[in-house]
Amino acid sequence: MKKQKAVIGLEMHCELKSNSKVFSPARNTYNEVPNANIAPVDMAFPGTLPVVNKKCVADALKMSMALNCKQPEYMYFDRKNYYYPDLPKGYQITQMESPVGINGHIEIEVGEKLVPVDIHDIHLEEDAASLDHYFDTSTIDYNRAGVPLLELVTEPCLHSAEEAVAFLEHMRDVYKYCDVSEADTKKGQIRCDVNISIMDEDATEFGTRVEVKNVNSFGGVYDAINYEIKRQSELKEAGRYDEVEQETRRWDEESGTTIHMRSKVDAIDYKYFVEPNIPKYKITKEWLEELKKEIPRLHLERKYDYINNYGLSNYDATILVKEKNVADYFEECLDLGIDAKVASNWITTQVLGYTNKYEVDIKDVYLTPKRLKDLTDLISKGTISSKQAKDIFFKVMEEKKEVKDFVSKDNAQISDKEELTKIIDDIIANNPNQVEEYRGGKTNLFDYFVGQVMKNTRGKANPVLTKEILNYKLKG
Repeated sequence: MKKQKAVIGLEMHCELKSNSKVFSPARNTYNEVPNANIAPVDMAFPGTLPVVNKKCVADALKMSMALNCKQPEYMYFDRKNYYYPDLPKGYQITQMESPVGINGHIEIEVGEKLVPVDIHDIHLEEDAASLDHYFDTSTIDYNRAGVPLLELVTEPCLHSAEEAVAFLEHMRDVYKYCDVSEADTKKGQIRCDVNISIMDEDATEFGTRVEVKNVNSFGGVYDAINYEIKRQSELKEAGRYDEVEQETRRWDEESGTTIHMRSKVDAIDYKYFVEPNIPKYKITKEWLEELKKEIPRLHLERKYDYINNYGLSNYDATILVKEKNVADYFEECLDLGIDAKVASNWITTQVLGYTNKYEVDIKDVYLTPKRLKDLTDLISKGTISSKQAKDIFFKVMEEKKEVKDFVSKDNAQISDKEELTKIIDDIIANNPNQVEEYRGGKTNLFDYFVGQVMKNTRGKANPVLTKEILNYKLKG
């Protein structure tokens, strides 16, 4: 039996973040109360007309550029005509002929390698309402009707569930970095259609494509792909590949299987035509340049910068770039002159430990990068120990005071060499037996002398300097 390979293409839908919907004045916010965020145009009332939300167009163009796509000269929309209960107008306003971006290309990280992904297009459209099905009835919630939606369509260039999920995670981070979406799967803000086929590894033609609709979690995408690869491969190995038909299926989490919804022999004729109620307008180069300046350095670029130019580990760099606000905090620390590894250690342990425990954003914590520099400077000068710094860290957070307010002569670290030498000389003079045993080969007594210094100074002796002086003095 010839070796098989999977061919996967994704259609990723992401809800954009804006005050109002894409063609409607209704609020664009997550609301668990049904039909709370609606306006007449969402309900397709007679005489209502769509008005384009400029912010949504701007965000869509930013994403197009972030994906290295080609932008259109003119922006216009199309009608996609079909009937379904969640589509009150009987058509969806979308983009068919002139998407905000085509022919894009990016690289994603899968494990320790970079994998290229080709983007067919990305387009802006309105979302449909949502249906809730019960035993003997169905209800419609129009809160989602008209919500701005970006649909990103890849080429069939992915070959495993790992690559597909890595792409979705990458794009989620891009959406969040560009601040165009919360990209929260728990709120249904990211959904995905997955197209899967298998083919002989040396074949030139794709196998029969199966589409799995509306998978709303990354774990679901991973499991659905692996299930379909297994299902199709087993049929092919059994000589029954003709039973794999071009169809639409859905992912059922309870059974862990995909289930047939409908056959899809030919593409549905949606009778697209240009939306007549939205005049087309020119996308100027000047506007694109302005929008391009708003795109921040993305997470993957920052990650390799931190590793290659600042010597951070892959693990630490990955944590730092996971959220843009954390990466921004780290880079502000660098700008202030904090050593990269020192800043990384404090952020990935103490600062993020605090933000996770109290569920606050790092940009809202009281310990700003400037205050963190005040703290790390005291450590580097030997004024306080690392242990004291951690205690001060929590006091600064809790009491909302400056770092210097918690440092005094009483609790400052003893880093004066002459003062420490005098203390150590007294301890050596008072412990002649231990000194003789140490010099006779019982080197584990070194910790005894360190302990005596710390006891004598109530833990305020600089530990590095203490060991340095002891090493010299105990040699005799």
